[in-house]
Amino acid sequence: MAAKAGKDILSSLDGLDKLLAPRLRLALCVLLARFESMSFSRLKELTRETDGNLGANLRKLEVALYLRVKKTHVDRKPVSWYTLTARGRKALRRHLDALADVIGIVDD
Repeated sequence: MAAKAGKDILSSLDGLDKLLAPRLRLALCVLLARFESMSFSRLKELTRETDGNLGANLRKLEVALYLRVKKTHVDRKPVSWYTLTARGRKALRRHLDALADVIGIVDD
């Protein structure tokens, strides 16, 4: 039975997305999944991250096509709006499903 549980855990862990392993990136995707779009300043406020750290992590998600950025101006000030893409939603769902599987195995 222990060997089966070990194999189940390993296969469930394979479902985890390495890009979403850092808690900040996971948090960003969860926030963007709940809202149509969010500005950089709002994401910064909610995550309490520095501009540099937040920007670097958003960029990694953007390069992976998990999110899209739209740059606009409000009162002549630049504003970056972030939106989770369909690919990002799918990756987040797979990641959360894999986490739920691992938690289920541990709880059994």
